[in-house]
Amino acid sequence: MKRVVVVGGSIAALTAVQSLRVEGFDGRVTVLSEEPHPPYSRVPLSKGVLAGREPAESALLPPPGDDIEFRTGARAVRLDPRGRLVVLADGTEVPYDGLVVATGARARRLTGDSDLVVRTLDDAGALASRLATARSTIVLGGGFLGMEVATTCRALGLETTVVDLAPPLRRLLGPWLAELAVTAARDHGIRVLVAPDGVAVLDEHRVRCGDSVLEADVIVCAVGDVPNTDWLRDSGLPLNAGGGVAADACCRVAPGVVAAGDVVSRQGRRTPHWTNAVEQGRAAALGLLHGESARPYRPDPYFWTEQSGLDIKISGELPLTGTPEVLAGSVDARSALLAWHHDSGTTTAVAVNHRLPVIKLKRLGAGALSASPART
Repeated sequence: MKRVVVVGGSIAALTAVQSLRVEGFDGRVTVLSEEPHPPYSRVPLSKGVLAGREPAESALLPPPGDDIEFRTGARAVRLDPRGRLVVLADGTEVPYDGLVVATGARARRLTGDSDLVVRTLDDAGALASRLATARSTIVLGGGFLGMEVATTCRALGLETTVVDLAPPLRRLLGPWLAELAVTAARDHGIRVLVAPDGVAVLDEHRVRCGDSVLEADVIVCAVGDVPNTDWLRDSGLPLNAGGGVAADACCRVAPGVVAAGDVVSRQGRRTPHWTNAVEQGRAAALGLLHGESARPYRPDPYFWTEQSGLDIKISGELPLTGTPEVLAGSVDARSALLAWHHDSGTTTAVAVNHRLPVIKLKRLGAGALSASPART
């Protein structure tokens, strides 16, 4: 293998590139990124960057080494697996011996390209400029991103409403932890509405929820994402019903092709989170270089979010059922180390405003760290 092409410029792509070099691959590596920016982290976009507390440059990741060809503004539109070519929007054909698919996902939109979303650095900049002159906002979607955006809007002094079809965060976290987060949001002045009959965006300032029409200066769409696989439709690569690229335990998709990050579907499920992208980037590089002898990808169920004064770190299976065991701190004080014990014999550990090294939280989540419950 003389040349590896990585399509995508996210953390999954960069991790794959770094892992290729760590594993001793000394051939040519080309990264094709659709965006005009150098690699950056999406994590601060809904927080410090959107609030204007941090400059856009703060989101930039360390650039790849001088031995990596990194092309910005290079949008892949087609894959020719027989000819081993990636075709770009300008007609350029980029040959490869090995291919890493890391094209991630794009924001799901309700009305079209005019929707205000937070997915890219440019998205965050565009929304920040609108919020600077606004007095009120409606956030459609009550997942991690929606609640983080709502938190930022409220911190900027905006009248903020979150609207979702179901109670925010409940499907993701389970009822107990979701209620803790939603209560904190309401305590911070965020209005939370559930619209089980659906939501319709009437125009850029109005939303219909059942029989009510809500108005705001800015409407933000945070209703999930869609994997970027349009360029693969005629490639013959396996895509699942949700559009994700189907990969095996070593992140392999086809001979000479691996995939990593938000674009990947394993066992019919995507897990679009930072930790997952990093771990899959490593596994994809190993799978490309070593094939069946590569170490299989092992999911690392670690998640975190910062919203409404809560710093929540989670290690283990989601969603959570029942009431947790309090290992330290106090729930009433909103500073606690919690544990949910599952019927499968596993444990999910959650730190809410509780200082604990991530490695210890992960050990606790894996059931490897013993702790005695604290009195509350």
